[in-house]
Amino acid sequence: MVTPMARRKVEVRREEILAAAEAEVAKRGFAHTRVADVASALGVSTALVFYHFGTKEKLFAAALEYAVNRDLARLDLTVSKATGPVDGVRRVLAMYSPAGDAYGWTVWVDAWAESLREPEMRSMYLRLDSRWKDVLSEQIRAGVTAGVFQCADPDASAWRLSALLDGLAVQVIMHRKLTRKKLREWVLSAAAHELGVTPESLA
Repeated sequence: MVTPMARRKVEVRREEILAAAEAEVAKRGFAHTRVADVASALGVSTALVFYHFGTKEKLFAAALEYAVNRDLARLDLTVSKATGPVDGVRRVLAMYSPAGDAYGWTVWVDAWAESLREPEMRSMYLRLDSRWKDVLSEQIRAGVTAGVFQCADPDASAWRLSALLDGLAVQVIMHRKLTRKKLREWVLSAAAHELGVTPESLA
């Protein structure tokens, strides 16, 4: 007799496994999620998950990449619709900030802690984090070229603004004493200072 698990298609795609891993990590955290949890959510064997990814560490690094790449694709799309550098910076800052239930930020914050101990995760985190900064830096540099921003070092400004957003986002998610409205106000003020414009122009 064929069991339900056996009937589950053996050719389960990597993307299905990554989506399930992301969902399980969001609920349990990287440290408390087992490969068995991911396999159970899909109705497949743990051996099948290991067949695709080899180790738990590689699975979770790939799950982080899957989650962040989806956000980066959305970022690229929204920036491509910008009417100019000012609108581009506005869009990047808005997307980088936690919104709704901050699902993506929950995974991202957990990945920071995991990256301290897992080389696979750290390598993936650093590469993906750099992409966010690069997109913001490109918009700032375009604004300087167009004469709408005054910024001596776009890369440094992008790093400082990203770091500010990282820290404030954690405060919003973890402590819930800082509102998203206040976060936005502070970020726009800092961005305006970095770019030589008024906060109102970025709102």
